[in-house]
Amino acid sequence: MTTSCSNTPNSQNLTWYNHSTVNQVSEDPENPEKFQRVTIGISQQVFYLSKKDSNYQTLLKRLNESAEKGKALNIGIENNTNIIKQVNDLP
Repeated sequence: MTTSCSNTPNSQNLTWYNHSTVNQVSEDPENPEKFQRVTIGISQQVFYLSKKDSNYQTLLKRLNESAEKGKALNIGIENNTNIIKQVNDLP
């Protein structure tokens, strides 16, 4: 698995983890009512998915699919928050 980070001009507030595979999606033990904890990549970087996000169900489904099937995705993380804001299929 190859992971790369980049900023794209159309998403200036996001850092992208390209060609990334999700290792695990679970309830955040510190804030289970607010977040899902998502670990990505070989180094098991931890990011969060807000349950209050308007696209929560769609994002959760795609992240779980990556974890279950090993499907690589491009994942946009909001700068300075570690919160997943966008998930895209590879081109």
